[in-house]
Formats: sequence, C-alpha cells, structure tokens
Amino acid sequence: MSETDEISIIPGERDGEQSSDILQSAAESWCDKDGDVLGIVEQENPKEDTSESDQNPETDEQNSNGNFSDGFFELNANMVRNRRAVRRPSEESNGERQPDGLDVKQYLKRGTSPPIGFRTFVFIVLIGFVPLSYMWYKHVLASRVSSPLDLPRAIEPDATSAKESPDRFWGTYRPGVYFGMKTRSPQSLVTGLMWFTQFTRERTLPLRHTCEQSDQLPRYGWLRHDGVNFGVQEIMDKNFTLRTEFVKRPGGQHGGDWTVRVSGKARTKAANHTIVSLMFYAATDGQGEMEPIVEGNRMTGIEGNTEELGNFVIKFPRAKNTKKSNFLRTYSPSLHIVKEVVIRSMKYYPFTQNKHMLGLVGDILSQSQFHDYAPNLLVHQITVALPFEVDFVFESGSFAERKAVLAGKEFTNLLEYHNQNYDKKFESIFNLKQKGFKEKEVNFAKATLSNLLGGIGYFHGKSLVKSRYTDEPVEYWEAPLYTAVPSRSFFPRGFLWDEGFHNLLISKWDTSISEEIIGHWLDLMNVEGWIPREQILGSEARAKVPAEFVVQYNENANPPTLFLPIQSLMKEFVKGTNARDLSFLKHIYPRLKVWFNWFNTTQLGSVPTAYRWRGRDAITNKELNPKTLTSGLDDYPRASHPSEDERHIDLRCWIALAAGVMADIAKTIGEPHGSYEQMHRVLTDNELLDKLHWSSKGKEYSDYGNHTDHVTLERPPVPTPMPQQQRGPRKQQNVPKPPMIRVVRSKNGPTYRHVNAYGYVSLFPFLTQIIDPASEKLSKILSDLKDPKLLWTKYGLRSLSKSDPLYAKYNTEHDPPYWRGQIWINMNYLTVRALHYYANIEGPYKEQASAIYKELRTNIMNNIVKEYDRSGYVWEQYNDTTGRGQGSHPFTGWSSLVILMMAENY
Repeated sequence: MSETDEISIIPGERDGEQSSDILQSAAESWCDKDGDVLGIVEQENPKEDTSESDQNPETDEQNSNGNFSDGFFELNANMVRNRRAVRRPSEESNGERQPDGLDVKQYLKRGTSPPIGFRTFVFIVLIGFVPLSYMWYKHVLASRVSSPLDLPRAIEPDATSAKESPDRFWGTYRPGVYFGMKTRSPQSLVTGLMWFTQFTRERTLPLRHTCEQSDQLPRYGWLRHDGVNFGVQEIMDKNFTLRTEFVKRPGGQHGGDWTVRVSGKARTKAANHTIVSLMFYAATDGQGEMEPIVEGNRMTGIEGNTEELGNFVIKFPRAKNTKKSNFLRTYSPSLHIVKEVVIRSMKYYPFTQNKHMLGLVGDILSQSQFHDYAPNLLVHQITVALPFEVDFVFESGSFAERKAVLAGKEFTNLLEYHNQNYDKKFESIFNLKQKGFKEKEVNFAKATLSNLLGGIGYFHGKSLVKSRYTDEPVEYWEAPLYTAVPSRSFFPRGFLWDEGFHNLLISKWDTSISEEIIGHWLDLMNVEGWIPREQILGSEARAKVPAEFVVQYNENANPPTLFLPIQSLMKEFVKGTNARDLSFLKHIYPRLKVWFNWFNTTQLGSVPTAYRWRGRDAITNKELNPKTLTSGLDDYPRASHPSEDERHIDLRCWIALAAGVMADIAKTIGEPHGSYEQMHRVLTDNELLDKLHWSSKGKEYSDYGNHTDHVTLERPPVPTPMPQQQRGPRKQQNVPKPPMIRVVRSKNGPTYRHVNAYGYVSLFPFLTQIIDPASEKLSKILSDLKDPKLLWTKYGLRSLSKSDPLYAKYNTEHDPPYWRGQIWINMNYLTVRALHYYANIEGPYKEQASAIYKELRTNIMNNIVKEYDRSGYVWEQYNDTTGRGQGSHPFTGWSSLVILMMAENY
C-alpha cells in the first residue's frame, strides 16, 4: 500500500469520490481491448458528438483540480448519449450478418416450436432478478448499521475474565447505585446496599439505593478509590453519616475475596437515637444459583455457584447494636426493579411496646408455593442503632490458601496498606503538596479523582440504533463496555465525547485502565466506522433514560475526543515506549483508521476542507436556534437556519487534531503516514483556515451558514372561542395556550454569512493549538479572553459572550439555556492547556499568554474548591455570574480535569 492509499478520502474530495479507483476498474472491464464499450458503436452523425466539457469550461477546470470521479461520470454520460446499441456478430456465422426475421416454416417442418428470442429471455430474467436484487440490496444497507466491524478486536473477548485480569475482575462497576459490587462479565453475580431510617414521618419510604438527586443528600462520594484494589466512600444522609469501605484480596482462579464494611454515626446529638435498617443483597443476573443460610429470622450467609465464579459464599458476621434481623428469598424479573421488589416484600413487625418497624417477610417463594421459580434475589436486613459497624464478606471457593477471614483487624490492616499506597502514588503523579497546596485542597483533589475512578462501570447489552435504511430501530449486537460515567446520579452510562476527557486524567493515574476503556469503545464500531455516541446497555442503564433519547442514529457523530488521551499517551510513550504500549497502538490503529475515514466521508462540508455536523433539525419552528447535539455543545448558537452549506469550525479542528495523532501513531508502529501528515498540514494551514472561518466583520473565528440574529420565541394569538348558542348563564371557556414558536424579525430573512456567536466554538483553532504563535489573530484572541463583556469571569470562561443575542436565552419555551453562558470545565481545561502551550513556545505573545494562564487557572481552581466546600459536590457547570455550581451533581466526569490544572500536567 502506498502512503496515499492509506485513507479513503483526502481534503477536497466529497462523498463518493473515494470510489473513483473502483469506477475506473469498472470502466476498463466494460471496454474491449480496443477501448470500445462492449455492445455499442459510434453513431454516424458526428455533429452530435460534442462533449459538454467544450460547452462548459467549468467542467474542465473541475476535473483539472483532481475531482476525478466527477469527470469520470461526465465522460461516461457523454459516451452513453453519443452511442447506440447493436448486436455483435455471432461466432457461428463467421462474421456474416444473420437475418433479423425468423423463418417459421422451416421450424414447422422440423416439428419444433419457435425459440424464445434472446432479448425476450433476458427481459424475463430481469423482471424476476431486478426486484430480488433490489430487495437484497436494501437488506444489506439496512443490516450495516447493526453489523460489527470485521477487524480484530482491540480487547479480546476474555480479556476481562478472572483468568486474564484477576485484579480487575471484581469492582464497584455499578456507578448508578450508592454501593454495589459486580464482576466484569456478561452475567455477573450482583451485590448492592440499600438502607432507610425507621420510624420516619415521610409519606413514602426513604429507601436509598440508586444515586438520585431527589434524595437531596448533603454529600456523598468516594474519598479514596484506586480503580482496582479498594475504596472508601462517605455518604451523608439527613441524620447520620454512612461510610462504605471495601478491600479486595487476590487468590484462587475466580478473582479472589473481598469484604465491604459499612459503618454509621450520628451527625448531631439529637440523631443518636436514630434506628437504621441496612439491606445487603445478592442477585444473579442471568445464570447461577444461590440459597440463604438461615438461623431463625437471621440470614447468616449465602452459598452459591455460577459459571464465572464457581462456588462462593457470602458471610454476614453478627454486628454490635443489632436490634432486629430479617431476610428475603425471592425472584425478581429484572435487576432494575430490585428496589420495588424489596419494598413490596416488607411488612410491619413489633419493635417496642409503642412502635412497629418495617422488615422483610422471609422466604416468599416457599410461602407462596412458587416452586417454578428459583431464587435470584437474596436480601439480608439488619436493623441497628447508631453508631454501628458491620462487615459483609465474600469468599471464593477456589481460594484454597486463605490464612484468615478478611474481616476485623485483617480488613483494617489491608485497608490501611492500600490507603498509604494511594497517598504515595497520588503525590508522585500530581505533586500537589510540593506545589504548595493545602491539605484541604489535596483531599479535595483525591476525592475528585476517586469519584472518577469509582464511577467506572462495566455494562453489557444491546443499543437501539437506526439508519435511513431501517423502518424501525434495530438492536446493535450484544457487547460489553468498560467506561467511566459523567455523573453517578444523572448520567450513569457511557458517553463517547465525555470519555475522551475522562481519560485525560485516568491515563495519568493508570495507563492500563485507560487503554482498556479506549479499546472497549473502539470495539463498539460498526462496519461503517460509526460508534454510537451514547451507550445505554443493560436494564439498569435503560431504566434511567427517557425513551426519546434511547435510539442512536448512524449519521450522527460526536467529537472524536478519544484522540485527546491517545495524544497524551503518545507523549508518554515517546519518553520510553515498551512492548505493551506498542501492542496497544497496533491493536487500536486499524479501528482508528476506519473511524477516521468515517468522519471524512460522512461529515464533510459542501466545499473542500469544510466539515458539518449532521443531526440538526432544519424544519422545526419550536427552537430559537436548532440544537446541534452531535457537537456535544447542544444549544450553542449555530446558523439559525440549518442547511447543507453550513461549515462548523469546531468539527474541522477536531479532525485536524485527529489527523496529527494518526500520523504520530503510524510513525511509531512503522505504518505509512504520509497522507495523514499531508491532511494535518492542510487542515492546520492558517491561511486556508482564515478563508473559510475568519469573520472580518466580527474579527473572530466563526461557523458559516444561513443565519440571522433577528429571531425570537413568540406565542401565536389565542384563537377566539366560538360564541355560545344556548341560553342561560355563560360558562368560562378555557382555551389552551398554543406553544411558542420561532419568528424571524429580519426584513431580508437569513443570509449566508459567518454566524459570529463568540464563545467556545470561536476558540477552537486556539484550543487545538492550530494558530501560529506569531499570528496577530492570536493576540486578538488573547485580548478578547480577558474582556469581561465577552467570556471572562472571575470563576472561569463563560460559554457564550454576554453580548450575543442568545446569551442566557431559552431555546424553547421549556428548554433552559445550557451552553449559552454557563462555565464548563472541559472547555476551560482546553483553554488553560492552550495558554500553557503558547506561554512556553517562542512568539511575540508569549508573556501575554503566560499572564492570562496564571490568572485563569487560579480562578477556576479556587471556585471549584470553594463550591465543593459549600455544597459538598463537584458540579456539571458553574454560574457565570455567581460561580455557584449548577446542573447535575456529583459530576466528577470532565469537571475532574481541575486536578490536571492544579498539577499543571497537560
């Protein structure tokens, strides 16, 4: 393969032009050795043989610019128009022309019927063949969206098994619950924790299980978590603080042992008399069997067996301050309704003379005579007084050399060992103490990193996808996903563009975890090269997503942010590449090529080197500015009237970054890299960038499209009710208000122009470090960054200029602003990183960049830490006026990038 063959399309080519070589081969096969198309000869009238290229000089110019396929189609069109069909001489006639007619008498004398003419025969065959071929063709097109890419997987099917990865087989891979353990396998044994306070006056039972913002907990999250061996979490409920700690111990062939310790203490003196019920449960998710070990009303343990774990036992040592024990043996139709099953399996028991407590009812299956159902849900309930401490111990049956039960002091000592190792590793990577950060700030950073690592989940299931060739959504193939999540409460599932930012931090902590996550995402690529941008795998994940967001569409992209951590890893590999690093790059490179080509065939713009996000609604009148969800920046203002001629500067910059990373990978593993380097040079050429995206009017980089600023949301007049015909007193008629719609208030309507919505999108050539350090435009960008009328605040950069007409505006009547002024940490991180780059490279604006870098970095860090102390959480976004956290929480996805800013590790 030559270097120019390594990608299917280069800048300047449009959709379909990648097929020019195939079309050329087809054209050659249609011609005989003299170059004539088989079955056609020149017409006798030379006057009609006038090529359109002579009449249209633009055709020659276009073909000379290298658009071979357009010229090829034009050439063949002329060829067909100027020739007529004839029959070739038969070999049996020795070149003599046969008569067109048929002598019927000769055939009758022979006693035979006249044969079907050849043309008639072909016509009959085609009548049957063409519809079948068309149906087959439609089936092939429809099946592509749900067909996996036929390339070696980046992650081998057994790579997450206990045999191949025993240290990461068990983990807290259920980020959507307050605490839960499971294995990295399709049908895992699942364990979890629920709790509630007895004797409350609340109308509904406050049973805590899944992470919910509606629980209104003052604070919860991991204080320590290394992603592999242990974790320490603190959960503040209204009257008491719950602490969950777990430790794993290797041994045997099934992932070893682990123990979780749950303790509780009152937050105030008045809460000392609080009675709490803890419920620790185990559930089989698809296969395996288990039974409780029961003494009276107390479950002392669980014995079970699964294909992945072999034999196992879960022990429940007796805890101090236990007031009552109950249990449940039952069947749950699905994992995501475990909480509902538990609530329906409770009744009141006498607690004291004047009080009754809620407790589980015991063996429901035996009581109800449901012999056809094997138990797949076992729950151990203990009701305790504060303070308390209880251990739940899992032991693998294949761990034969166990010296002691992992409980009591054995647990405490191992937990302390891992805590000390965590602290040492954290300081060696991030050097925060050395940089002078206070202990409170260091603990904040440790908790934020731990929440990201503790939010890594393992999911398994099928996505719902759709293409233009499928009438209804279809199921993707069944697949696993090992990924971090943006928010345990609101987004406990995988998001493609978030994951690139997550792994900028994860890769600094543990390269192997990051490489596995990236590999899992790339293995979700279909035969087209598309990766669904939101992964909703399994019943637990599906239960948290509104139906309208479940289906993923294969024409819709998401920013290829996985190239960010790969780029970061490449910088580390340069310092010392080992065999494992090279193996990782070689495994992912073929899939990255296909993904990169998918962007360069499906997301191209209408002019060379331009790109356009798909998925905008061009016909809606309900949105002030139709959203661009595929860009990740949802309601950030784009061209007011979506069209195929839009040009999106952020997407162009993402592809430029990706081309550079692809070239670096190819060089490192010894693959051809010339075409990637060429593409990177073209897309980072400042003059070409300016021609497409520099607005001379706004003096900023901008999108281009059919746009007007003069749009508003207005409610149509309420229709006048019909007059009443009947006699008597008139009744008030309630006429519903019509929904607000978009109205264009411009006399001339939208025109093709630069959008000039100054904000994060305008900064992308700067964020991706494309701008020449000596460019005057860099000086303009740096000056604008500091303007408080535009993006600058003392809490970070706002997403959209205060002077923009859509700043802080609702996008629909009920759709509040999202990327229209709020401060987002992922974009602020890219800004700080870019400032650090320009502050450390020679150029006339080096000092200016350095000064802004120091001030912006300080503002962001101070505000996030201050809000964490005030609210107990890291937030999805921050208010640009007050600095207060808002949106979902805890949000320790890309907001955790503040740690890299603190460490100045870019």
